[in-house]
Amino acid sequence: MKITFHGAAQTVTGSQHLIEVNGKKIMLDCGLFQGKRKETFERNRTEFCSGDSVDCLILSHAHIDHSGRIPCLVKNGFSGDIFCTSATRDLCAVMLMDSAFIQEKDVEFVNRRRKKSGKRPFEPLYTKADVAQGMGQFVGLSYNRRHQLFPGIHLTLVDAGHMLGSAHVILDIDEQETSQSRRLVFSGDIGRADIPIIRDPVPLSEGADILIMESTYGNRLHPPYPEAEKELGRIVNETVSRGGSLLIPAFAVGRTQQIVYALHKLHSDGHIPDLPIFVDSPLATRTTEVFRLHPEVFDAEIREFLLTDDDNNPFGFGRLQYTQTVEQSKALNNLRVPAIIISASGMLEGGRILHHLRNRIGDPRNTILITSWQAPNTLGRRLVEQEKKVRIYGEEYQVRAKVEILTGLSGHADRDGLLNFVRVMKKKPQQTFIVHGEGDSSESLAKDLHNELGLNNVVIPKSLQSFAV
Repeated sequence: MKITFHGAAQTVTGSQHLIEVNGKKIMLDCGLFQGKRKETFERNRTEFCSGDSVDCLILSHAHIDHSGRIPCLVKNGFSGDIFCTSATRDLCAVMLMDSAFIQEKDVEFVNRRRKKSGKRPFEPLYTKADVAQGMGQFVGLSYNRRHQLFPGIHLTLVDAGHMLGSAHVILDIDEQETSQSRRLVFSGDIGRADIPIIRDPVPLSEGADILIMESTYGNRLHPPYPEAEKELGRIVNETVSRGGSLLIPAFAVGRTQQIVYALHKLHSDGHIPDLPIFVDSPLATRTTEVFRLHPEVFDAEIREFLLTDDDNNPFGFGRLQYTQTVEQSKALNNLRVPAIIISASGMLEGGRILHHLRNRIGDPRNTILITSWQAPNTLGRRLVEQEKKVRIYGEEYQVRAKVEILTGLSGHADRDGLLNFVRVMKKKPQQTFIVHGEGDSSESLAKDLHNELGLNNVVIPKSLQSFAV
């Protein structure tokens, strides 16, 4: 068996790992690289396998850093099946079409400038037509249902508790060359226990022979989730007391719904004042509808909430409005009362949040709340690093608004959660590959897996590095 790491190797974005066994090539994830625009523009066009060299693809979940290059693979000749959960398939139908729209618009803008300079125009990474073709290749599977991919290769998806439809990937392989039977586990993104909306991650107690696991927060601990909700209430109240508005850049899938639910509870319990709350993200609006279609993955807290809440909707209540049109979005710039605006993108690299940021970043009464990991060289990362001046749409702005960071809402397991993921395995992996993490996080997790759990052969692969296992 051969494994090649085409993405999320010593970085967090661009998840893509190629398994070669029994004469078949199986891709795990196919995600977009995110970060410095010029660099990721090139990487997303060059660092992926030729589509006709892949037999099938398995998708752990719908986040764009795991799914966002699938249409590119299709465009380059991939015609095989794409296996994932049904919820992931439904989310990708919305998210990948939105991604294609952004690709086309970005290239259209760049090409107008290139034309003036007499330069050759760029093509978009992929188009909406590529997405439509790719969606016909998705095969939705239920959790815990063993499925034969090829003779001697079986797939099982297990609930990873990270976001709607997220899965741990289990491949049970009877190797023809060695006559061995081995289990390969790809963790995908590992969720946290005891956070609302979706169920807790399912432990893989049987274990694995080969493990590929994420390390996003491999050197950090999250505060307990109830403390994060209290912190969110504090930030809302302090911002309102200053007469300001709260801007929350949030990923349209997962984080937006989580924040809306937390605000719903805070509002219902009287812990925050009665103020207007807006979700200004067309993608978030559409994906929230997908959430409503999949109550089978909701946890007990949400089910209980639905029975007792007057609105009977965890993602909607009286003071919450989902904006639809550009005109509705622009109208938010004229608000003269405190409000909460939740908008994409989560790393402030595009989308409507930039317009709201440009209009409010210079006012010390306002708050910008960062609730998720920020890739290096993104605007979100610069705010986290407390830069005093930032550029938005090419113009420089003074950062006078208060910047708050709230990590307790993360859907990723922290250091202890990652160790527990392996600790419960009766059969400890003989070979472990640490991916999806920055250097310090990956190195810290690799060290702890060895020192605390006795794992040997723990490797942090480099980009495009291959291993025979």
